[in-house]
Amino acid sequence: MTTAATSLPGRASAFRVMPGFNLSLGFTVFYLSLIVLLPLSAVFLKTFGMTWEAFWSAVSSERVVASYQLTFGAAFIGALLNVLFGGIVAWVLVRYEFPGKKIIDALVDLPFALPTAVAGIALTALYSSNGWLGRYLEPLGIKVAFTPLGIIVALTFIGLPFVVRTVQPVLQDAERELEEAAASLGASRWQTFIRIIMPTILPALLTGFALAFARATGEYGSVIFIAGNMPMVSEITPLLIITKLEQYDYAGATAIATVMLTASFVLLLTINLLQAWTRKRGQSERI
Repeated sequence: MTTAATSLPGRASAFRVMPGFNLSLGFTVFYLSLIVLLPLSAVFLKTFGMTWEAFWSAVSSERVVASYQLTFGAAFIGALLNVLFGGIVAWVLVRYEFPGKKIIDALVDLPFALPTAVAGIALTALYSSNGWLGRYLEPLGIKVAFTPLGIIVALTFIGLPFVVRTVQPVLQDAERELEEAAASLGASRWQTFIRIIMPTILPALLTGFALAFARATGEYGSVIFIAGNMPMVSEITPLLIITKLEQYDYAGATAIATVMLTASFVLLLTINLLQAWTRKRGQSERI
């Protein structure tokens, strides 16, 4: 009896609901390699077949650099706007009760389900010179459709759900007692937000920003309709890659794709490291 009893804790600690760690890990590595690593490796291998002069010429022309600036700049601005307004939407959906709340909550997911081409056509019809909003904005000097501003609008539209759905569960699990304690100790609403709420939701905001930014940098369908696609003005890098492929310039297309892939990976890695540092700092402060 004693021997059996003493062996139970060891057996319980080693228990797995789904046995076969080695098999599961092997399947995970194989699946990720097949779906993610293999296609990305093909891009790099295709690029390695180019000389350095040809590679540099393909990725550093004035038109290509202008597309980089527009793509990453618009994606960054759109992700920042989503952090601000998506955070507000998540706060309202979590902290308030009002008629039509479930409908608004469902509308947040609409950019997920809506085909990107449909989103682009809808935004173009809305903001064009004769659209519902464009006819009132253009007399004020605000031209949205067929300008870089239209690209930012499209990228903000498709990135909103990433921030809202990332921040929403964190706010739901937040301890409101800490906010009430801070208020009872004389803290203002702004102090409560900065010292109590913001450290809690900051990692989620960074995650939402990273997801929205990553989606925006590769977005194509919703942008080409509203962008105007003018070289050096409103031409995004994904469209330039498609143009290279249509011209049978496969080496040039993969070279540009390699730069996009590398830049996106570095930016996402930086954001993830910042998110981990923020979470670790928040845990140490609570201790």
